[in-house]
Amino acid sequence: MPEIGARRRRRVFGVGSAVALALTAAVALFVGAGRSGTPTIAARAAALESRIRCPSCEDISVAQSEAPSAIAARRQIQAMLRSGATEATIERSFVQRYGPSILLAPPASGLDTVVWVLPAVVLAGAAAALGVLFWRRGRALVALRGSP
Repeated sequence: MPEIGARRRRRVFGVGSAVALALTAAVALFVGAGRSGTPTIAARAAALESRIRCPSCEDISVAQSEAPSAIAARRQIQAMLRSGATEATIERSFVQRYGPSILLAPPASGLDTVVWVLPAVVLAGAAAALGVLFWRRGRALVALRGSP
C-alpha cells in the first residue's frame, strides 16, 4: 500500500510543478511585456546602420565598416534621427542619393519578386510532373502483371 501513496504524491507533485511552472512563465511574460517601449535613438540608429550598405565597401553594412564614407553615413543617420526623421524617410534619402543597391535587403517588388518566385514554381511543377509519371507507370505495370 505505501507504494500507491507514493505514486499519488508524485503525481500531485508533478501537477503542482506544472502549475507553478505555468504561473512563473505567465508572470515572466507579463513583466517582460511591460518593459517594451519605444526604442531609443541609439537603438534605432543601430538598426538602420545594419540595414544600409557602406557606400564605398562591398556587401557590408555601415555598422560593420570603418571606412570614412561609412562613418559619415552613421553620423548622417544619427543626425536625421535626432531631428525627428523616421526610419523610412532616412532609407528613402539614402536610396535617392545612392540608388536601391544601398539597402542590404532591397524591397521585393515587380520583376525582383518574379525572379525569386519563378524557380520555386518551376521546381514544384517538375516535382508534380514526375509524380504523375511514376503514378502512371505504376498503374501500367500493375495492368501488365494482371493480364495473361
